[in-house]
Amino acid sequence: MGIIRASLYQLFLLITVIPYAFACLLIAPLPLDIRYRFTTGWPRLAIWGARTILGIRWQTKGWENLPDGKAIILSKHQSAWETLFFPSYMPRQVCFVYKRELHKVPFFGWGLALLRMIPIDRAKGRDAFEQVIKIGQQRIDEGRWPLLFPEGTRTAPGTTGRYKMGGALLASRTGTPVIPVAHNAGECWRRNAFIKTPGLVTISFGPPIDPTGLTPEEVNQRVQTWIETEMRVLNPERYDGPPTTGPVS
Repeated sequence: MGIIRASLYQLFLLITVIPYAFACLLIAPLPLDIRYRFTTGWPRLAIWGARTILGIRWQTKGWENLPDGKAIILSKHQSAWETLFFPSYMPRQVCFVYKRELHKVPFFGWGLALLRMIPIDRAKGRDAFEQVIKIGQQRIDEGRWPLLFPEGTRTAPGTTGRYKMGGALLASRTGTPVIPVAHNAGECWRRNAFIKTPGLVTISFGPPIDPTGLTPEEVNQRVQTWIETEMRVLNPERYDGPPTTGPVS
């Protein structure tokens, strides 16, 4: 049954993303707000399909912590599911930080390129971070929320990756509060897994972390501590004890 469900879902994604991508190209001349609402209709459709076909339900916790103002979202990264959820359901436009090469991906990359997020050229090394600061400040000034995954890559449930400094530095340089996010989407949708598991995903939003008076390292550590502590609340069976102070970079 799992193979059948997974196959049906992949077919569902394929037959919806292609016409959606072409439609996104057709509406490219329209204002960004219209393009964003239309384009993010596809990830919302994908989340609906995951619920209907795969049995992956979801709920939120701490929604009241989301501010009515500027913010930077720093989230746990376990699967592709959350990359579909955030642009679909957050109360403001989110701007992913991602490598510019994704623009070359047929259909998906084309729609992504039209949303004016925060693409970076990783070949530029240290200068790539300055791109994040410059473009990130512009997006914040536009009332949008930059969204970064501090661990950089998807981690398996019960594990912790190295928390990189990019999001904390962006918060410190721009004076923007951080919203840490924990979730357990990896319990249902593992990295690179074809077969998904039915279940309930909980997305937990932490209280804002004000970078004022804190060093970027302190901001990053507070983000990591809150996320990894909350992960032990969401899935205590995955962990042996409280989070330890992990490395940052």
